[in-house]
Amino acid sequence: MKNKNGGRVALCGMTAALATLAMLLTVVPVSEIGLPAVAGLLLVPTVVELGRRYALSVYVTVCLLSLLLVPAWEPKLLFIGFFGYYPIVKSLIEALRKPVAEWVIKFALFNGTVVGIYWVLLTFLHLDTAAFTIAGKTVYGLLLLLGNGVFLLYDIGLTRVISHYVAVFSPRLRRLFRF
Repeated sequence: MKNKNGGRVALCGMTAALATLAMLLTVVPVSEIGLPAVAGLLLVPTVVELGRRYALSVYVTVCLLSLLLVPAWEPKLLFIGFFGYYPIVKSLIEALRKPVAEWVIKFALFNGTVVGIYWVLLTFLHLDTAAFTIAGKTVYGLLLLLGNGVFLLYDIGLTRVISHYVAVFSPRLRRLFRF
């Protein structure tokens, strides 16, 4: 019987390294929201190939490395609070096989975590409120509504990326890592 742990550890290590690299690149100001989403997307191969338990260990590793290495708090909290674990949780939610309930849970999760993250950023880390104003008016609700639209596109895109990954890249990765 072949030992498959070497390939599993290699995949987890590579996934963690790539996700951490994406988090480190958030030093570019316009990438503080997009790159945590990309870093979470990089956990897809681990979730598909090895399951939620391995993906959770990669998530925790990237969280710890991000806390130590990434200077800005917004991308760290976005990854830790939502994007990092979302591919793992998405697989659980979609196992319900009830589309309406799935979307309600997904949007509740997104809105709850995003509101919580930005509440922490504004209250404790003193994020500049100028980022939430347009023409001198605070527009939290509008930005949350726009965020929901972007989340909808992100979730649909993530589903398509997962489907493409399973169809095209999974067989190649399985041969490469021999698991």
